[in-house]
Amino acid sequence: MSKRTSEDITSVIEIPDPNSLDGDDDSEVFEGSELDSVDETPAVGGDDFMHTDDFRRLFVAFVMVDTLVAMRCLDRKWHKVVEKKLAEVEDEPIGEIIVHGGNDISEGEAVSGAREERMEQVTKVVFLLNITKVGDHACWYATNLVIVDIPEGITSIGEASFLSCSTLKDIYFPKSLISIGMFSFQYCSNLEEVDLLHTNVQELGFKAFGDCTSLRMMKVPDSLQKFGGRVFYECEKLVPSYINVNDDNAVVAYLRSIQ
Repeated sequence: MSKRTSEDITSVIEIPDPNSLDGDDDSEVFEGSELDSVDETPAVGGDDFMHTDDFRRLFVAFVMVDTLVAMRCLDRKWHKVVEKKLAEVEDEPIGEIIVHGGNDISEGEAVSGAREERMEQVTKVVFLLNITKVGDHACWYATNLVIVDIPEGITSIGEASFLSCSTLKDIYFPKSLISIGMFSFQYCSNLEEVDLLHTNVQELGFKAFGDCTSLRMMKVPDSLQKFGGRVFYECEKLVPSYINVNDDNAVVAYLRSIQ
């Protein structure tokens, strides 16, 4: 049997609706497809297969959908190999948080003891390919996170996504960025400078940079027109005392006048 490539596989299967699959029976996934009759081990298998370009392409493709369900569309002989790799994504290495598509975290989950304990150990954020949003509460209370480099392609930063990252000092925002949600960077008390000038940001949410008490410089683009209110709440170092820091329009007008 000739070796199958990722293109071969993705061309003969269709990703099923996760809600349509029950239990561990794969028959409905494989039935009627070319994979239905596959019972041979791939030419490259086991751990060796995990280091091939074919595997990487498959892995990225399936991470972008409901991973554990999509994985069942692979030949059973590959199932355990892919499951092992996906488990590494599900159980993030200590010190890392992985941001992927559809990654909104509920506030209830974000404040759970187990998650807060894990977030306290995070020093690095890993962004998977082809995502457009940093999800709500994604990096909430990552109190030892110092640097974040948000990649191109991301257009929005969700609600409270970096709230209380109290040691966060350096952030790179991509040109593709359009909106920053409410409370996104609130209580990032070590943040001193924010450069949005090269971005396409149009909106800053309520208290997006509220209580960033060390913030002393911000560059803003002409595209910025919409404010959620008190965007710079308690950012007393950002503007002279004669400007009301809770008046978003006045603050932004001043920032534009000095950049």
